Amino acid sequence: MAHVGYCLCGAVTLEVDGEPKTRRYRRCSSCCSRSANVPAESGRLEKGPRMNVVSWVRCLALLSLFAVGAVGSEAAAESRNPLAEHVRAANDRFKDVSVAVAEGYAPIPCASGVDGGAMGVHYVNPNYLKDTAVDIKRPQAVMYEPTPDGKMALVAVEYIQFKGPASLEGQLFNFIGAPNRYGLDPFYELHVWAWKVNPRGTFSDMNPNVTCDHATMHGK
Repeated sequence: MAHVGYCLCGAVTLEVDGEPKTRRYRRCSSCCSRSANVPAESGRLEKGPRMNVVSWVRCLALLSLFAVGAVGSEAAAESRNPLAEHVRAANDRFKDVSVAVAEGYAPIPCASGVDGGAMGVHYVNPNYLKDTAVDIKRPQAVMYEPTPDGKMALVAVEYIQFKGPASLEGQLFNFIGAPNRYGLDPFYELHVWAWKVNPRGTFSDMNPNVTCDHATMHGK
């Protein structure tokens, strides 16, 4: 039986054949760059089945994507991540922002990072913030990048839980303390960049390929 797991930021995928002997959380060098006090781990598996580490595949795919100038295939590159695939299949309806609005989502200002990149415009559903269990089809926030032509392009979703630790299909959420930019109590969150490739990792917060430069024409 094959088992699939990820590091905390999603940059490394582990495929394991056979029955697992132990369960551990691992961090790659990219994870550690976000958590300076946590050392990288070797990924050792004791007495266990054969392990095949498929690392940095998406990074290589992304380089190839830019080299050939491919258009519209970013989501296909991310399909190497099973969780991103599942999230995309469950929430593709939100490509039309009017669907999100009809379901009760409302926008907050476009969020950008101090070190570059952005998260885009979060459309947040206040009713889903009350959920006590993670539902892949009910993300608490849907994220859009404002485009030069005045449209909103779906790029990611965010899952939020106020009790933790929380996870989705084995991927741990990040803990956000208070006070925070959202004015929320301490919470656990997971971004999933299922529609736009994120060079920093599928589950990272900021995406250097996203910008808020065109948010003003949307009034956000």
